[in-house]
Amino acid sequence: MEGTFETRAAVDPLVLEPIAARAWQAAESAEMGGWRLHASSGFSGRINACWPLGEVGVAAEDALDAVEAWYAARGLPPIFKLVEGVAHPGDLSGRLRARGYGWRTETLTMTGLLEGDEVSAAVIEDQPGQAFRAVFADAAFGVAAGAGERLDALGRMPAPRAFARIELEGAPAAIGTCAVEGEWAGIFAMRTAPAFRRRGLGARIFAALTDFARQAGASRGYLQVEADNAPAIGLYRSAGFEEAYRYRYWTKA
Repeated sequence: MEGTFETRAAVDPLVLEPIAARAWQAAESAEMGGWRLHASSGFSGRINACWPLGEVGVAAEDALDAVEAWYAARGLPPIFKLVEGVAHPGDLSGRLRARGYGWRTETLTMTGLLEGDEVSAAVIEDQPGQAFRAVFADAAFGVAAGAGERLDALGRMPAPRAFARIELEGAPAAIGTCAVEGEWAGIFAMRTAPAFRRRGLGARIFAALTDFARQAGASRGYLQVEADNAPAIGLYRSAGFEEAYRYRYWTKA
């Protein structure tokens, strides 16, 4: 799967981040000026964090107090998602450090052009069915509650959307999903069951999703992957996706 590489300067986080938020929706969201507050059950960082994406409209310390109070009211720890390339007023990272926060989980947002005509044989559905859920909630992925929160988020994805699945030996083997908004297609939930790994199924799922996205009118794709996940980054680079920007989660020790 070869494609045309984009440069990091080609993508504005202030354009792409709201699109990503609409694709991977939290159970509850609120706005405070240019800051977006997202809350679910406390597992997936993106839907349990404050995204400072613009001017907040109040003093920085007052904004931080308000965010901490908002999450405390929901029984959740305050988390801030700071995106590279976005201006954060008032030395936000310094203020967070002074409050006892530190960063964790550096994540890459990768983007690429949806080029080529490679198509993979995969089952495409518009709902996360039982076979899809079985792979996603596999014990190797993590605690059941965390998988449940993420599956709920997948169910909130707006159309056009696709849930792709490949079955081998009579069992669901690999899955992935995408959500299309205008020219952009977000790729999410790429998983392979432990018994079927190292067979190239991730590349086949990716090809099926990008083919669906092209047919739905998208010309560019994006995804998020943790910076230390070298195998996944290698897969996406082979498809013509490159790093656009990074973000980090800031939490209290």
